[in-house]
Amino acid sequence: MAVGARDYIDKLLVKKYADEKVDNTNMESMVNPEKMLEAMNDVASIQRNMLALSERLSYTCYAINARSARYKKTSLKA
Repeated sequence: MAVGARDYIDKLLVKKYADEKVDNTNMESMVNPEKMLEAMNDVASIQRNMLALSERLSYTCYAINARSARYKKTSLKA
């Protein structure tokens, strides 16, 4: 993925907004960072638990299917 203006319109926009300055350093965040990190940690924990449960369920289903499988003997004719 390239960075920068590729065509004429993009070049004109870059030239137009090159000297614009934004000053938003004194702005308060609307989201409490501690609560946001806590929520992100909760989501990660839930996903980790769901992955572990899914893996455990997969192993259990595999074991059930292997136990209930019925194999037939066939003769190989050469």
